[in-house]
Amino acid sequence: MDFIKQQITEWLKEILVGGIMNNLSGMFDNVNSQVGQIASQVGTTPQAWNTGIYNMIRSLSENVMMPIAGLILAFVMTLELIQIITDKNNFHDIESAVFFKWIFKTACAILIVTNTWNIVMGVFDVAQSVVNSAAGIIVSDTSIDISSVTANLQTRLMAMDLGPLFGLWFQSIFVGFTMWALTICIFIIVYGRMIEIYLATSIAPIPMATMLNRESGGMGQNYLRSLFALGFQGFLIIVCVAIYAVLVKSISVSTDISKAIWTCMGYTVLLCFTLFKTGSLAKSIFNAH
Repeated sequence: MDFIKQQITEWLKEILVGGIMNNLSGMFDNVNSQVGQIASQVGTTPQAWNTGIYNMIRSLSENVMMPIAGLILAFVMTLELIQIITDKNNFHDIESAVFFKWIFKTACAILIVTNTWNIVMGVFDVAQSVVNSAAGIIVSDTSIDISSVTANLQTRLMAMDLGPLFGLWFQSIFVGFTMWALTICIFIIVYGRMIEIYLATSIAPIPMATMLNRESGGMGQNYLRSLFALGFQGFLIIVCVAIYAVLVKSISVSTDISKAIWTCMGYTVLLCFTLFKTGSLAKSIFNAH
């Protein structure tokens, strides 16, 4: 009877230990794959991310928003001309230089509006260049070798009783679910950020039409700041995930396996929180309101 009980116990241990090892291995594999996916997604320009959406947004910007921007530009520059003239003692003491200044300013404003799309894409090209350079450095250092992390772990698990093994198995499953939550979090942030970029670029001509005006020029300046914030948000996302991967890589299972699993879960929750904060952090850095 004892022999049968021992065989059943060993069989259950093998099942539980195999499940724990599988869960831990898959958990670290997901971290590596998610880092690679974030680097490729966040490091992609709006044109390369989805050509169909890019062409649609560009068509809307140039065919729908550009005529409205032209009307706004005409109103803004006419109002500025009136202000320039009335500033000089109600049409007295007017210098001809102010008209050349206004003509030059209007020409620059027209040049900016007609090249709005190139300017906006240039902002993201600069930001994505920084993101891609950072990804090349960060991603190469985030590979986690599960064999070194879990050295002799299977032997130690086999020496444990069934009760603690059941507890570890449930804990590893729970942490595995948090990894899936992390995947959903990353999906929402990465895809949501790109959709926000497309939405912002679709109305680009309107704020750019006010860029050189003294009174309403703040609209265009804030718009450019928001574009830089969206672009460099990708850099912050990659840094967050890289910090997470380094923290997970430093987890030691040599003393307390349960503590290592819960530490990993804590890092995962922290990453989810910081990823959601990258957008507001980037806007606060660039003062984009």
